[in-house]
Amino acid sequence: KTGNVLSSNNIFDVNNIEIEKTGKISYDVLANQAILKGFKQLINKVLLKKDTKKLQDLQFAEIKELVNYYQVLDSVDDKTTVEKINFNISFDKEKIHKLFYKTGISYSKITDKELFILPILKKNNQIFIYNQNYFYSNLNEVDDTELIEFILPLENIEIIKNINLNINNLLNLDLRNLFSEYSGKNLALVLIEEKNSKEKNIFFNVEILGKKIVKNIKLNKINLNEEELNKKIINEIKQELINLIKSQNLIDVTIPSFLNVQFKISKNNNLVELTSKLNKIDLIENIYIQEFNNESVFLKIKYLGKLAKIIKQLENKNIILKLNNGQWSIKII
Repeated sequence: KTGNVLSSNNIFDVNNIEIEKTGKISYDVLANQAILKGFKQLINKVLLKKDTKKLQDLQFAEIKELVNYYQVLDSVDDKTTVEKINFNISFDKEKIHKLFYKTGISYSKITDKELFILPILKKNNQIFIYNQNYFYSNLNEVDDTELIEFILPLENIEIIKNINLNINNLLNLDLRNLFSEYSGKNLALVLIEEKNSKEKNIFFNVEILGKKIVKNIKLNKINLNEEELNKKIINEIKQELINLIKSQNLIDVTIPSFLNVQFKISKNNNLVELTSKLNKIDLIENIYIQEFNNESVFLKIKYLGKLAKIIKQLENKNIILKLNNGQWSIKII
């Protein structure tokens, strides 16, 4: 199927999969290559590192069954003699859910892709925050990813002062005070410390969806020059932070939740419009009508994930969910 780019909001759509076309290879063969490549991109996007291994033995025939449809875009002109074709693949949500259910995998749906991060270098017992700090200067030059937007704070005297006052206690530092202008956002302070000539320690002080996480990892310098090592460190930092963000945004398909809501009917609130909007929210599995009268409809909504995420997705569709005297109510605004 040819056409425009698939929805960027659908987590199970993978866009702009580039495949090289050599010789007289058919579009069917190219499409199969795109499906396999797209599936790998999908599971790397939505699964924790440890869970991607559970799908390594999945056969191509099983992967192809998960495809809803695909699009063939125009050839990519990259001014070389190699012709490249772009594909968009739409994977079927229900089939993917069944696969995850069968394999006992939870997947991640990240709604807030922004992470405010401050990498700090500790070398020879000196702290480098903005100046002479390779990791601050080059963080977004290495291993670019669309999954998370890593945002570096601009040089700020208050941040410098706060860091210097807590130089020996950075892992316990309250990030909401350090990043006061980014309240309510995902935050990370990363300390890169050269422990000895053979390894470096990386310490993480992270706050994701209001939850504080502290951890550290070690990297060996084996067979790497300084530039290669620094790039590897940035790569590891980003992958670790992405994995932490995924872990706080997991959806367990084996444990659905139910929400009983009252919907008052009016000129501005009709049931057809409501159900149309609800059906576009991918975390909502089903909607059941429990009871109705001339004034109200009582619905049971089956959904996946945390209630806070559902509330956020409803707000994005201009739907308000409120709890009054033990009864949830829902309305379109």
